[in-house]
Amino acid sequence: MDPILTTAQLEDRLSEPTPGLVEALRQLSGDILVLGVGGKMGPTLARMARRALDKRYRVIGVARFTSKDLPAELEKHGVLSVPCDLLDRQSVAKLPDAPNIIFMAGQKFGTGSAPELTWAMNTLVPAHCAERYARSRIVAFSTGCVYPLTTVASGGSRETDELGPPGDYANSCVGRERVFTYFSRKNNTPVLLFRLNYAIDLRYGVLLDVAMKVWRGEPVDVTMGHANVIWQRDANAQALQSFTLAASPPAILNVTGPETISIRTLAQQFGELFGRPAKVVGQEAPTAWLSNSAKAQKLFGPPSVAVDQLIAWTAEWVRHGGATLNKPTHFEVRDGKF
Repeated sequence: MDPILTTAQLEDRLSEPTPGLVEALRQLSGDILVLGVGGKMGPTLARMARRALDKRYRVIGVARFTSKDLPAELEKHGVLSVPCDLLDRQSVAKLPDAPNIIFMAGQKFGTGSAPELTWAMNTLVPAHCAERYARSRIVAFSTGCVYPLTTVASGGSRETDELGPPGDYANSCVGRERVFTYFSRKNNTPVLLFRLNYAIDLRYGVLLDVAMKVWRGEPVDVTMGHANVIWQRDANAQALQSFTLAASPPAILNVTGPETISIRTLAQQFGELFGRPAKVVGQEAPTAWLSNSAKAQKLFGPPSVAVDQLIAWTAEWVRHGGATLNKPTHFEVRDGKF
């Protein structure tokens, strides 16, 4: 595939509907409303929905919009922007009706210094939204961090595994799932818990984190020695295809790539691509946050972009000074303190 060298190219590629999504949304009726559209994935997911959804229906993006340019950018691509503080229950009650809800709101970074805000964002906000959209179907973004660390040899946690993660962030994400489950059972709301592990945007993600360290000559800690990743376009498409999977009590879906990536090997690959040695420190622990995505692959097929292609694209992006979101994933963290 051709390299991606500009932000415009990247966002166009990330928002391009997959054939499976086009078919799925052809059979979907009603508006799609994206709660938390202002995050890392929200803008391209909303644009993808707009490109694939019947023109009779609206795509509505809801956020606080701390980026003042984002509403106009979304509107340019046909997405209606509605400002709202989702912590304000009265404001949530005034949001437009929609039968199809993508819930993407939440907080991870900064948990160590303000855990109370993380808990509010990850449990109170879901309660407000689940109550407001009790008669809709909801695809609620979650994370593979709700599982405990698992052995690399296991092939990753499965949807039926017990939860039990370390740290405030991951436990608040379990709380988010419990809140959606409560309201799903109470109101018979169809919900899909979308447990995503490491979506890759060339401006953000585990691959970029490792690539930047190698590029700058910084050490790469391999104690958290393995990870899963998936191209953000594929994650967006699978989320939008998941409306038909929503159920009460909630259905659960692990979403990530099929490969278990070695951080050490990844650093060495970037070293070869950049023509400079990778500085690796630490020793791989026997466990990591890993998910088994066999169920999603059976439903949707394999991701459209393999890891080797993502590595090549990331290397080109870094080499050409591509923009970043300046938000390290902290993939190295093992105690859940982000």
